Amino acid sequence: MSPEGADGASLLSVLDFMAAANAAYYGSRDPLGRAGDFTTAPEISQMFGELIGLCWADLVLRAGAGEHAAYVELGPGRGTLAADALRAMKGAGLAPPVHFVETSPVLRRRQAEAVPGALSHETIDSLPADRPIVVVANEFFDALPIRQFERTPRGWRERMVAGTRFTTGDEDRADDIPAPLADAPIGAIVEQCPAGEAIMASLAGRIARQGGALLAIDYGYEGPATGDTLQAMSAHRYADPLEAPGSRDLTAHVDFAMLAAVGRAQGLRPSPCIGQGAFLTHLGIQARADALKRANPGRGQELDEAMQRLVAPDQMGRLFRVLALRHPEWPQPAGFA
Repeated sequence: MSPEGADGASLLSVLDFMAAANAAYYGSRDPLGRAGDFTTAPEISQMFGELIGLCWADLVLRAGAGEHAAYVELGPGRGTLAADALRAMKGAGLAPPVHFVETSPVLRRRQAEAVPGALSHETIDSLPADRPIVVVANEFFDALPIRQFERTPRGWRERMVAGTRFTTGDEDRADDIPAPLADAPIGAIVEQCPAGEAIMASLAGRIARQGGALLAIDYGYEGPATGDTLQAMSAHRYADPLEAPGSRDLTAHVDFAMLAAVGRAQGLRPSPCIGQGAFLTHLGIQARADALKRANPGRGQELDEAMQRLVAPDQMGRLFRVLALRHPEWPQPAGFA
């Protein structure tokens, strides 16, 4: 039984609240597209998935693993990114085995239609252990549940949910706060993502043993830092994260410094963390857009608008960050020059 607040409302940690809300949300619907609550980069334009696919193909070929590496995607949505990436890989002479990690039965059905033959996994534990894996995590880590800690006049306390309001617990949580943030002002909030750390550690350990790399693309920052980044999206608008739990998407910004540190501790080599705009520009999105416009003269404006949405600093280009972590004997992926 959950503890109760002063007004009798059940208390849940932000972690437990977010986990339960997102499990109900993703388990019951396809949240993507105009009829859904949000749109991801692969749904904006085929160029995004194609460039990821070419980056993947270039990496495994330079690593000498072209015939052996498996394509792994975490939370692959409708399978759009993978379908576009695999088409580009085929042009490079590669047809890797495909593995999806997905818990939503609704989305698993969409993924099976988009990428027939892909093997679906409930968790990362059943991913192949006999070959290099190159993992794509696009807007995956942001949906994992977070803990929040608030600096109060009584010290650091875990942030809790009581009905439709936030409150704090009674236990001192100073030991959970990174040393650089311990003296943050009253009201400051520190976030941690235990599931993200655990998944990153497990995947990094696999990559260190088997070879391969991981590409994480998400909105986020490089910590340690304070700030409340918990947010909800409903019908493509920001919404109250505490209202109607299970009916809207809950996310939080990703700490890319944490992902890099966890991967480094397992023996991987992290790339610089750069903006999505710079990454796609380095991969040649302008050349790809020009080629598509030549092949489809009537789509010029549409393609230009899609490219700008992906790369412009005031759209997805700066807020969304890209980090690669690789086996120490693998080269750095393209796009980070």
